Amino acid sequence: MGGDHGPSVVLPGAAISLQRHPRTRFVLYGDESVVLPVLDTLPALKAASTFHHCDVSIRMDERPSQALRQGRYKSSMWKTVEAVKTGEAHVAVSAGNTGALMAMAKFCLRTMAKVERPAIAGIWPTVRGESIVLDIGATIGADAQQLVDFSMMGAAMARALFGIEEPTVGLLNVGVEEVKGQDEVKEAARFLKENPIAGLSYRGFVEGDDLGKGTVDVVVTEGFTGNVALKTAEGTAKQIAGYLRAAMSQTWMARLGYILAKSAFDRLRDKMDPRKVNGGVFLGLNGIVIKSHGGTDAEGVAAAIDLACAMAENGLLGKVEDSLRLFHERLTTNGPTAAIAPETI
Repeated sequence: MGGDHGPSVVLPGAAISLQRHPRTRFVLYGDESVVLPVLDTLPALKAASTFHHCDVSIRMDERPSQALRQGRYKSSMWKTVEAVKTGEAHVAVSAGNTGALMAMAKFCLRTMAKVERPAIAGIWPTVRGESIVLDIGATIGADAQQLVDFSMMGAAMARALFGIEEPTVGLLNVGVEEVKGQDEVKEAARFLKENPIAGLSYRGFVEGDDLGKGTVDVVVTEGFTGNVALKTAEGTAKQIAGYLRAAMSQTWMARLGYILAKSAFDRLRDKMDPRKVNGGVFLGLNGIVIKSHGGTDAEGVAAAIDLACAMAENGLLGKVEDSLRLFHERLTTNGPTAAIAPETI
């Protein structure tokens, strides 16, 4: 029921993903008067789905606290997340209100042991392929401990998604020099450098231009900076696409050049298409939740569901749990969590 277009986009997106992952089964929650007429036009999806009617749907403009009060235990969003908790589903996917989804996911699934705040991890297209960036909006102003947790969760996701045994990790900063940056970032960097962690190769600080270069497999930052970087990248991609369209239509020579180079432009458009990397993964919860962009179309929804399939099939949750458990066991053995603290002068 979420997103800018609701079932008219979400259900066709699920149908597209089903073609690519025919073993997928869907548990759908929503208003039957809106969902069922669309579902009836998609017989393959209908055959692979179980539908549950819900009287309450969370609006895109509702505050998280309001959504929890009015939608807890009965809304389509809550029921979707609850299906993961009860084991009826492996992953919850929603295009709805991000704040409400995070609030309900935290309340219903709870955070993993020792994790104070979850993070939203996104897939970032780069010249090398793809990287993972987190947090892109869940935790504003993360401290050093949270940044270290994000590093381990992001590395676990890279192992699950990319099949890399020891993903490279960098902390996003205003420079690569160790003396630069906020204290929290420098403290996290000091800890990661001095305490090598299995399954993670820490490479130091990275800057904004490293996001597109793909310098590391996982880029870690706090939610405010990560969200600004994400929206800036999306806006820049649209800006470049607009420039290209305008330039290719100005003269007949430009139009002829476009025709001759169409295959190259098609590959560029496909590479820059934000729908291909749609889907933010909530990490640090006792269950997998994926947030699809609310303004995307059916192809974008399908990409988010494809990501959900990959996360479930490759055991993301277990990899994150194992990484955090081993890290905190080691931290308890070697000293209290207060070990991540500013250096005294």
